[in-house]
Amino acid sequence: MNSHLVQFDSKQSTLSGAGINLKPQHYDDALSFADPSVQQESFPDLWFEVHTENYFVQGGPRLRYLQAIAEHFPLSFHGVAGSLGSFTEKPAAITSRHLAQVSALVKRFNPVMVSEHATWSTSQHAYFSDLLPLPRTQQALNCLCDGIDRYQEAIGRPILIENPTNYLDFISEMDEADFLMEAANRTGAGLLVDVNNLYLSYRNTDLDPGQYLSALDPSKVGEIHIAGFDPDPNFPDKLLIDSHASPVDEAVWKLLETAMQVLGPKPVLLERDDNVPEFSELMEERNRASSLLEAITKAPLENVNHGR
Repeated sequence: MNSHLVQFDSKQSTLSGAGINLKPQHYDDALSFADPSVQQESFPDLWFEVHTENYFVQGGPRLRYLQAIAEHFPLSFHGVAGSLGSFTEKPAAITSRHLAQVSALVKRFNPVMVSEHATWSTSQHAYFSDLLPLPRTQQALNCLCDGIDRYQEAIGRPILIENPTNYLDFISEMDEADFLMEAANRTGAGLLVDVNNLYLSYRNTDLDPGQYLSALDPSKVGEIHIAGFDPDPNFPDKLLIDSHASPVDEAVWKLLETAMQVLGPKPVLLERDDNVPEFSELMEERNRASSLLEAITKAPLENVNHGR
């Protein structure tokens, strides 16, 4: 862990409520909520998350819109190409360029949260456009921690690391929750719990969601994601795909409620990356998450597990 970096602590986070991952077709819709009276009366905790790599541009309308939205709403940056778990003796040129671009964007917009996936996407200078799960071994853990350290050193602040979607069982030396907690403790990073990924890992590999959530330190969790999934067309009864192309399934909503009961109220982000509907439809799902958060926040303390 880099000694000059502050460890992530969710109690110090200023992000709250429920947000939506922002798509270009919804820029104007998002800005229509910028009126302070609308925000305060109807959507006081609305925030937006963007995929960091989508804004690696020198100028143009995309950055102008993001700047306008950043002036009215909290932002969270969510990376998809960091390949934190890739083995490397020294950062390749492509990795260094990527981190320089992330750093410049973070410094320009100063988002409340920055997150990446606890996965790998590169090997021997080849890039795979996917978020591949890591074997849960000491060697893979060392690689992940090195990747997190490089990322955090580049941007000068702690990040959140997201649990992957599992499609196959791996031979492993530790449970995934313990694997991620160890990475967080060693690097000072926080955790992003993707409830949809957790549900799919349960369905695809029999991972126990309750045991998983109970193994996490709630103070390390800075954000929760929800999304939709689809059955694999070749194995519809056996394999679910993290498509982000459908509304959130009722089983995922139920697991979200369980997660908040175990972890306490955390900022919730609705993801939709394909078959993107009208902004109003996304807001309906976002508002449902916001209502769940409000109910958990008002629940008696004895009904919420705030410790491990």
